[in-house]
Amino acid sequence: MMITSVSDIRPIDRAEARTLAAAENERVLYLLTTLSEEEWTRPTDCTDWNVRDVAGHLLGAVEGFTSPRAFVHMMRAAKKAAGDGSFVDGMTAVQVRDRAGLTHAELLGRFAAAAPRSTRFRARIPAAFRAIPMKQELLSGETETWKLGYLLDIILTRDTWMHRVDIARATGRELVLTNDHDGRIVADAVAEWARRHRRAFTLELTGPAGGTFTGGSGDEPITIDAVELCRVFSGRATGDGLLDQEVPF
Repeated sequence: MMITSVSDIRPIDRAEARTLAAAENERVLYLLTTLSEEEWTRPTDCTDWNVRDVAGHLLGAVEGFTSPRAFVHMMRAAKKAAGDGSFVDGMTAVQVRDRAGLTHAELLGRFAAAAPRSTRFRARIPAAFRAIPMKQELLSGETETWKLGYLLDIILTRDTWMHRVDIARATGRELVLTNDHDGRIVADAVAEWARRHRRAFTLELTGPAGGTFTGGSGDEPITIDAVELCRVFSGRATGDGLLDQEVPF
């Protein structure tokens, strides 16, 4: 059994972020194309969102990052919708609202067209813009300041990945998981989790996206399915001890 120290998990750089985003967009699009009409209406683990709402949000996420014009429009609309609250929450609300009238075929067609443009645009945003600060309220109620680059490279892909999990769970579809893609997304989240709680641990993650990770000296042994761990991180499930530490998704 290979054991990985979290200190050896390299950060996801811009080039790898583009590769992961492209692959994740392809996987979620394929999953959406397999759904029956009835499955689009099923509730998900996201409060107040059914599968169709999640898909509208995902479409908005790719279309909002396809060009400078689309990006500015989305940022302005999100800021207005957020008011004094969470910018990201305002952005997702606009994404769902503005695409609610699309047919399923229209949504899928627009997603297929926008996804490749989105990954290119995200990767090419200049460093000066990537450094722009943005405030985000966590599930705990605490507010963090993120750089736009963190949203572009990490959160947007984590979010798409987690929503693919939501859709698969809602519809009973098999979740396609591979260690090179899904395992990399999970490992990056584990590394961030370790940086946030700063305590010793040994973490055994089961399933295709899993692995064994350690941090610090001594340990608090934890065994959990890799996907379930990310559901805990994102507030979709609960955990005790170190698993009480939130990680943004």
